Amino acid sequence: MLSNSVSISMSDDDSNETNRIRPSRTRRKRKKPGHRTTFGELPRYFLRLLLRYWIILVLLLALGLLLFESTRIGTKSEHSQLKKHNPDSSGNKKNEGNLNRLDPTTKVIGGVRQRCLKLLPPEELEHLDILERIDSTSPVKKLVYLTGTDSSSSPVRGNGTRFNLFTGNQSFAERETSFQVSETVSVHCGFFNENGGFRIEDEDKKFMRSCQAVVSTCAFGGGDNLYQPIGMSNASTQKVCYVAFWDDVTLATQEAEGHKIGENGYIGKWRVVVVKDLPFMDQRLNGKIPKMLSHRLFPEAKYSIWVDSKSQFRRDPLGVLDALLWRTNSVLAISEHGARGSVYDEAKAVVRKHKATPEEVQVQINQYRRDKLPEDKRFNGKKALSEASVIVREHTPLTNLFMCLWFNEVVRYTSRDQLSFPYVFWRLRVLKNVNMFPVCTRKDLVNSMGHVRKAKPLEFSL
Repeated sequence: MLSNSVSISMSDDDSNETNRIRPSRTRRKRKKPGHRTTFGELPRYFLRLLLRYWIILVLLLALGLLLFESTRIGTKSEHSQLKKHNPDSSGNKKNEGNLNRLDPTTKVIGGVRQRCLKLLPPEELEHLDILERIDSTSPVKKLVYLTGTDSSSSPVRGNGTRFNLFTGNQSFAERETSFQVSETVSVHCGFFNENGGFRIEDEDKKFMRSCQAVVSTCAFGGGDNLYQPIGMSNASTQKVCYVAFWDDVTLATQEAEGHKIGENGYIGKWRVVVVKDLPFMDQRLNGKIPKMLSHRLFPEAKYSIWVDSKSQFRRDPLGVLDALLWRTNSVLAISEHGARGSVYDEAKAVVRKHKATPEEVQVQINQYRRDKLPEDKRFNGKKALSEASVIVREHTPLTNLFMCLWFNEVVRYTSRDQLSFPYVFWRLRVLKNVNMFPVCTRKDLVNSMGHVRKAKPLEFSL
């Protein structure tokens, strides 16, 4: 019988060969912990870098700072050269956004926002007329303006005194007498001598005599530009004069910029009056003549509104007279000073801001102290210190006297009229109907443009 099983024998060599064919398991190497930079070790890592390369870092910082400073100085030098060739460009750009603005200025009163200047509605403004008022209670009925050929007054400006043929040589005794109120008062008030300067053409004089109400400004020495008034009614356009006083320097400056006076004597709404032979070296003092002596320049006018050349008048003039004078029963309206109330504080500010020399301010303040001018910040219930860029007034003997006295103080002492206003207001106690309106009202009256260029001083050939 055959067997179906098969036996296979394996030797030891075959067994070893099988073992060699099986794959061997490899062992992975573990990374040592010291080779891994953890988040907590980053500060120490950067500290080591800083300690190693700190000199290079300092040099890089110094080089960067040097490059920044050189760039800044170059830019500043370029800006200075541009400003030197065009000194009024920066001031124009800063304030040009104010030009022709008519939006009202408001303030919050009792939790309610109200307009600072309360004008009549437009339809009522069209029916306003120049109001004629007669004040029978005024203690001053008549002014006599002193004139003459005072040989002690010099026709030459800049001779060490500000008195000249235009002002007359007002003595200190005459100064004291001018403050003594009576029905008839004799007073120095400019235009003392026919050779004193501030000459105006006859045609312009004729026009000025025709004005019943006037808005005026001036720019001497090539100073500020002429801004056209806005916001007036048709009635005011027909009834109110707009007069700007220039000198030859301003005329040439404006013509060079393309602003030429028309054949009718106007630029826009302004009648431009070119003044010859200005009486003072100080252009600020020349500017006080149209500012304070409008009653001498416009002898038939009943009302005047003065606007500094740095401002654009933007309200209806008859509406302003109604709001600030007629409805308040006032004869003079002027803005309160926004920053200070005492003349002695203002004197310190004038010196600190180099608006006048310490010596001339000291002379004026010493005299006011001798006259017992108090340090009160209010006189007759009104704030003592004013900001006189806008002056609204009725031409009465009493207000005209006030302006003459104020002008004489400005001539005798400094050109800073803020210093002399409180003194004259305090001495002339009979002037009570004064409307010292708040700063926000002044801001509603005008668009402030700032001074465009510095006025050139007068030069005289002897």
